[in-house]
Amino acid sequence: MRRGRVYLVGAGPGDPGLLTLRGREALRRAEVVIHDHLVHPRVLDHAPPDAERVAMGKIGHAHQHSQEEINRALIEAARAGRTVVRLKGGDPAIFGRLGQEAGALARAGIPFEIVPGVTAASGAAAYAGFPLTDRACSPSVTLVTGHRRSDGGDGPAIDWDALARAGGTLVVYMGVRRLPEMARALVQGGRAPDTPVALVRRATFPDQAVVTGTLADIADRVREAGAGAPALVVVGAVVRLRETLSWLDRNPLWGKRILVTRAAHQAGELSALLRERWAEPVELPLIELRPCGHTSGVETALRRLFAYDWVVFSSVNAVRFTFERLGALGLDARAFGAARVCAVGAKTAEALERRGIRPDVVPARYVAEALVEALASRAELRGATVLIPRAREAREVIPAELERMGARVEVLPIYENVRPALHPPEGLEALRDANLDMITLASSSAARNYVEVCREVGADPGRVPCAVIGPATRRTADALGLPVAVMPERYTLRDLVDAMEAYFAARPDR
Repeated sequence: MRRGRVYLVGAGPGDPGLLTLRGREALRRAEVVIHDHLVHPRVLDHAPPDAERVAMGKIGHAHQHSQEEINRALIEAARAGRTVVRLKGGDPAIFGRLGQEAGALARAGIPFEIVPGVTAASGAAAYAGFPLTDRACSPSVTLVTGHRRSDGGDGPAIDWDALARAGGTLVVYMGVRRLPEMARALVQGGRAPDTPVALVRRATFPDQAVVTGTLADIADRVREAGAGAPALVVVGAVVRLRETLSWLDRNPLWGKRILVTRAAHQAGELSALLRERWAEPVELPLIELRPCGHTSGVETALRRLFAYDWVVFSSVNAVRFTFERLGALGLDARAFGAARVCAVGAKTAEALERRGIRPDVVPARYVAEALVEALASRAELRGATVLIPRAREAREVIPAELERMGARVEVLPIYENVRPALHPPEGLEALRDANLDMITLASSSAARNYVEVCREVGADPGRVPCAVIGPATRRTADALGLPVAVMPERYTLRDLVDAMEAYFAARPDR
């Protein structure tokens, strides 16, 4: 039987971007992932789709699985010859029970590897906007768990007097429940009552919250803010540096929950752009793209591409479905022959270039009217034959205007927008609860489907501001009574995100 192996991997404090490269490599090999509840779901995406995923650990102070159960699960999976990743929040060597789990594996003769991670202390301090040490005020840092009881509970008691005398920065893990007691003990041990303190809740997650105060008042401030576990407490002069070094909460989109309604295979691009700006994308695909068109009619047109004077692509999707159908026929870019090609927008042009076609015309503005103007300025259209592969329900502006100029236009519906089954529960719940800051709409179909879904789940479509990709979508949204707050000057996803950032930056409640 193949010998199994266990990787004890630190997933970092929350932000999936803080996973180490070695941790990612281990996950890519995993056949079983046994993970803590606080590990971000996107970290698990690095594991193969068919890898078994098992949530084991605890939430807050409620133990769902004992340490013995976790140890046994690791050993049994490895003895079955499987590659196992034990994925733990933060760094498994810092209050992560590494000694117990690695010790159990060693006694069982199971080979293992320890992959350290960014510990919660580093993540909490950096994302809250201050260092753990500073040459001017804090030459040392001490990490301590607040979960131990000073009355002789599990393990040795914590000497708060010694910690108070040690000075420097003190980081307390799992200490929220005992915060009033800890603060008093540190003052009694010699720390000044006005020593700065920060409580960082859900460090590095989009909903991170920071409560600051002093040893004298931090317990009251935390209670007033309603901040609870999971959180770390940082005590020391370095907390004052947050006033000048705070960076995360200066991002206008930080923590904003943005509904992404693009088709499932396209949503990732916009979601990634939003995450770059520290927003929290919530995906709820409201359109699905499917091939359409009578097989014989599509085949006939595609086999005759070389016979047209112009082939016009008004979207990346038109390029995608055209080349998928060409591939099914055993054809490629050579099928275009001497036909000239026009593309609306840089993304559409890039999609063509990746498939071996360099467009002859790319209008400066990414709208149908600009395409017609650009074509008219480059060629005599009277009598020219034009093929337009497109969506079934697309606007008629391009064919109508080209025909008005004397072109002979053939429209080839090659794909269609349909409403998909609504399955991501997070998106539906956010819509129902109005727990969103903005809705993104990248097509008229998405706008219409958004209104339908809102009515079905009992949500008010006029409650959350909308960001639309361009004028055609805006006209549809306006007609539906949607509150359009954002439309970029250039109709690209990056410009859409820029415009949303400017919108939130200008709000008086920022």
